[in-house]
Amino acid sequence: MFDATRIVVGLEIGTSKVCAIVGELDEEGQLSIIGLGQSRSSGVRKGEIVDMERAEADIRQAVGEAEQMANVEVQTVYLAVSGGHIRGFDNCGVHTVRDPDGGITEEDVAEVLRNARTLSLPAHEEVIHTVRQHFQVDGRDDVREPVGMLGRRLEARVHVITGELHRLQNSIRAVRSVHLEVEEIVFSGLASALAVLNPEEKRDGVLVIDMGGGTTDYVVFAGGILRHAGVLAVGGDHVTNDLASGLKLSLYRAEQLKVDYGAAFVEDRIRGQTLDLTSDVGLPLRSVNLEHLRRIMHLRLEETFELVRREIEEAGLYDCLRAGVQLCGGCARIPHVAALAEQVFELPVSLGRTVGVNGLKSALDQPEFATGIGLLKFAQQQQRIRPARRGLMRGLAERLRSLIHRP
Repeated sequence: MFDATRIVVGLEIGTSKVCAIVGELDEEGQLSIIGLGQSRSSGVRKGEIVDMERAEADIRQAVGEAEQMANVEVQTVYLAVSGGHIRGFDNCGVHTVRDPDGGITEEDVAEVLRNARTLSLPAHEEVIHTVRQHFQVDGRDDVREPVGMLGRRLEARVHVITGELHRLQNSIRAVRSVHLEVEEIVFSGLASALAVLNPEEKRDGVLVIDMGGGTTDYVVFAGGILRHAGVLAVGGDHVTNDLASGLKLSLYRAEQLKVDYGAAFVEDRIRGQTLDLTSDVGLPLRSVNLEHLRRIMHLRLEETFELVRREIEEAGLYDCLRAGVQLCGGCARIPHVAALAEQVFELPVSLGRTVGVNGLKSALDQPEFATGIGLLKFAQQQQRIRPARRGLMRGLAERLRSLIHRP
């Protein structure tokens, strides 16, 4: 008989796949993956649900497979969210210390963080995360822990990740429709980073890019904290669309060629080579130039990396990336994509590998499962937060659950 209090489940409703991963926490809080289920996604575009009925069926299949493998009954999930509507920005809160001669207290810190999290957002936006970065005490910057310091003016900087309320609600509705509750929603890019980064990389400065089917999520860690987050509404499906248009093929055939023959570079050895396509009954259909196919892929992937680099440079964080770049997501499987990223970013690039997790090797070694595994690591962190703070952290999920019933 399993202990339900030690079971955590991550659910990703992605453009290419719906994935459910079941983890178990031991008495020391160590995480092991014990179940994995997935289904091909048919109701999602660009990271957002566009067909509720199909999405529900895909969720039901993925969760059912994970339950069967893990031999558990899933009741709640940590849900990944993505989409072009998600944005990240910094915000600052200010607080006058109650007793400057007695030192800054935990109550002062709680108050300044509350002020930093008080935002004037449009009615259609909702906060997903507010991540504490650093403090200032009387103008002294980069204070990590101000409790006990003397000072009059305390400032706190947080990084805020927001999304459009109705789009977030759609994902939660789909989950609730299959009789599951959402424990917490988590930005997909943050989850992927939690899966693949170790403390040293977070400290030295690193960019994590998760290239999925419909979106490219990215986050920057530096100095051990989240510094920036963003989403491009561009992913592997756009590569497929480009191939279909450029080569005059169906989307199905373009996706097949991308998987079987695609790469991020045009190598000299393939110049002049062609691929002979056949019809479904085996008759010759036409030929496709392999060099042309890979050039189309190269241009789209290069543009995607250039857009991310531009965002990082505009945020003033490019020079912080001493640990380079890590790639994950399904597009990380494309041959030579890391080499192309190195060319664009002019930094070392590697494929992200999950850290600090035991269990199913089949999930741990695949870049497309980084988000799902990161959801479990997020849940693991939440388990370690003292109850009072956890109640504050879980406020978003409770607000969203109550908002589900709004007209």
